[in-house]
Order: sequence, then structure tokens, then C-alpha cells
Amino acid sequence: MPALAATALRCLWLQAAPVQQLTSLRAFQAAPRVGCSLQQRWGRPCATAAAAAASGGGDGAASAAVDLGSEPRSLPQPPAADEPLAPGLYVVSTPIGNLEDITLRALRVLRSATLVLAEDTRHTRQLLTHFGISTPLHSFHQHNERQKEGLVLRQLRQGAAIALVSDAGTPAINDPGADLVAAAAAEGLPVIPVPGASAVLAGLVASGLPTRQFLYCGFTAPKASARQKQFAALATQEATLVFYVSPHSLLAALGDAAAVLGPGRRCCLARELTKRHEELWRGTLQEAAQEFTERGPRGEFVLLVEGAPAGSAAAAGAAAGGGEAGEAEIVAALRAAMAAGEPPSSAARSVARQLGVNKKLCYALSLGLQPEGPEP
Repeated sequence: MPALAATALRCLWLQAAPVQQLTSLRAFQAAPRVGCSLQQRWGRPCATAAAAAASGGGDGAASAAVDLGSEPRSLPQPPAADEPLAPGLYVVSTPIGNLEDITLRALRVLRSATLVLAEDTRHTRQLLTHFGISTPLHSFHQHNERQKEGLVLRQLRQGAAIALVSDAGTPAINDPGADLVAAAAAEGLPVIPVPGASAVLAGLVASGLPTRQFLYCGFTAPKASARQKQFAALATQEATLVFYVSPHSLLAALGDAAAVLGPGRRCCLARELTKRHEELWRGTLQEAAQEFTERGPRGEFVLLVEGAPAGSAAAAGAAAGGGEAGEAEIVAALRAAMAAGEPPSSAARSVARQLGVNKKLCYALSLGLQPEGPEP
């Protein structure tokens, strides 16, 4: 029997093998692999033996080639609801508010997985119960992910299909799971994204700001000096900037962004996305600081800020509040002042007076010229 045909028959036999359900992370025993899993390694193409066998049936390398242009191809049909999942780590996006944003594929994966890893099992259990899903649920959060990573990887090697979810949105974006995904990928274990809701993309596409380039910057830093340094490093970035901001730090973040990036920069504050009180507020950073100081911030925010003018040589000067000096000139002056013995705060004041630029920007830039330390 030709080798490819034998491999295809073996895949068909494996598809009929039962999938073992887990009740404990430590209780897993080796289970037969379901179907022919994709090979996922850096720089290597993905293929299955079944696809190769379907292309010809003869021996040799030529029989493995698939002629995509020989006849019209119909769109692939989704798997049957009761079809078992192929082994691998499924990174499953869940709703960020509106439960209608769950995808049919996400529901099938969560229902058919060996187990579900959740950031908060209480939160995810409500989601699974709402959709009548009883898959075993295990915690996987920032305090235990290092401890459990080895156990999860061992189960993936043995053929488990494991779904990873966070409390809301796409896992591994400012949530646990990024290290697990990296470790699985490094071993060549299948990692399968199941896309869906994302606060970053939802806010971006509705912001009215340029979308051709954007930079996700994570949460704004909690301390003022670190936050000013964060904004200063992005002052000349031409892409639209996207931040997560908690309500208790919103006013301080808007004040620092206006001071360092420039009060006239356009921005959008996307609040409570997909929820009952969803709001997209648009204006300048200065107007945003005034608006939310008056009304008070409530809910979770995505802050989107217009990038620096494209190709503008004065981008850094504009971020400093309209001064003529660019970032390189400011840094050079700060180095000279600090080399003469001035501490960062004093150097920032003197350089701001000397060059006519914003003092907060000068201080933020000065922090990059010295080791991290406590705020003055």
C-alpha cells in the first residue's frame, strides 16, 4: 500500500478514537491524538497527511502537490458540532460586554475542548453556564501560570485540546497566557487562535482617528514620572496610539498626555464598549481632561491618541507645547546640565527655561538618562 494512503487511513482511524475528558490538571493520561494535527513551527509550512493523500494517491514527491487551479474550489464547510477538536492550545476570544459577540466557533471550541483555562473561573463559569457548556474549568492567572505551565504543556504533548480564555476579550493581551503560548509555539505544539471581541480594535475602528498604522501601548503607567516618560517616548510616533486606562487614573493620564504629547492632539475615549452605557467621546486631549474632570470618569476606558504629524521635523517640539527645540536638542541640554551636577528635576527646570519647552517633557526625558528610582 502506498505510504501516503496508509497515513491517510491512520488519520481516519484516529478521528474515531474517543477523547478523554479531564477532571483535574494532574489526572491527565496520554490519549490518542485526534486527527492529523497541523505542524506549527517557525518558518515551516502547515500541512496534513490527509490533504496530501487527497491530492493524488501516487508515490513520490509529485503526488503530494495540490493543484489549486485544476477545478473551482468551494468555501470550506465548518466542522460538525459533534466533531472532536484536533489537539492543541486554542486561544479563544470572549465577549467584552455584550454576550451576543461570542462566535459560533468559540462556542464549539469551548464545548468540545478537553478543558478550559480561565483567568477567573467564577467569571468564566457564568459565561459557560449561560451557553449550557459543562467543559471542566481550571484557573490560570498571573499568580499560578508559572506553576501550571508545565502541566499544561505536558497535556498538550499527550494530545489534549485546551481552550485558553481571559475574563473578557482576546487572551494574552495584558492578560495571562502570553508565556504559555510562547512555550507551546517553541515546542512546535499547535496554537490555534479563535478570534473575536477586542477592546483595542473595537475602539480603534470607531474612533475616527487614522487606522492605517496604530500602536497598542498597554496600560498607562501608574506613577506620574513613569507615565510622563512613557508618553515622551511616544511623542514622535506617527501611528495612532492606543492605551488601556483605569477610571481612577484617567484624569492624571489625560493631564500628562496633554502636557507631554501636546494639548491639541486629537483623541477618542471609548468607554464601556459593547455595554449598555457605551460611549465614544472625541475631542482634543485638553478638552478631554476638562470634560472628564467636570463629569468624573466612570467605567473602563480605551484612550486613543492621534499620532505625530507625518514627516514633521518639529514633531518633538509640537509635543513640548509648540517650542522650537526637538527631542535630540532637549536631551543634549539635559545631559550637559546633569553632567554639571544638577539633579534631574533641577536640570528639567533649567532646560525648560533655556529652550522654552514644556518642563514635564524635560523631566520625563531626563528620567531616561538615569537609573530608575523613587519619584522626587
